[in-house]
Amino acid sequence: MATQGERRAETRQRLLDAAAELFAERGIEASSVDAIAERAERTSGAIYDHFEGKEGLLFALLEGWVDAVAVAIGAELATATSLEERMSSLWRNVSDPPTGDGRWIALEHELWSYAARNDAAREHLARRYRAAWDGVDDAVADWGLAGRDAGPRVGPALIGLLLGLEMMRRVDPDALTDEVAIAALHGVVTSATTGVRT
Repeated sequence: MATQGERRAETRQRLLDAAAELFAERGIEASSVDAIAERAERTSGAIYDHFEGKEGLLFALLEGWVDAVAVAIGAELATATSLEERMSSLWRNVSDPPTGDGRWIALEHELWSYAARNDAAREHLARRYRAAWDGVDDAVADWGLAGRDAGPRVGPALIGLLLGLEMMRRVDPDALTDEVAIAALHGVVTSATTGVRT
């Protein structure tokens, strides 16, 4: 017999899975709390209990996927020895993520669109992006390419380019080769750290 903790964990996971399916199929705004609960074979009260509502569910879903991708990227970056290997790792993990069945990036784009119309979602997304930008800037400094306080920030441009390149790949898989994507990412880092050898 399952413990209360195991039942709560199962309910939480079922809600996350149902939300992922519906958000991908219908979008965030067209996916009601009741529809998510029905898909998960749970009550709408379970969503409020676990996530305080649909936005909390969305944020938890994306955070879990983003965290899993960050772990995979971190492990690969720890063994990479060149900027090209590092950019290849970033591109590979965004264009073919190790988790979320490829849905997390579609939801990231959906969240961006939703956040453009919703102040609370925009602030949540801005906090996430600021943390990601800081992580990229710290990594570039750790790679010896620039001081943490030297020159323009690389993080916003690199994250923006990654998401934009992935969007183009999603629209037309043949439009963008891995080599071109990696070269573009490499170019962003090197242009922001001009004068530093890579």
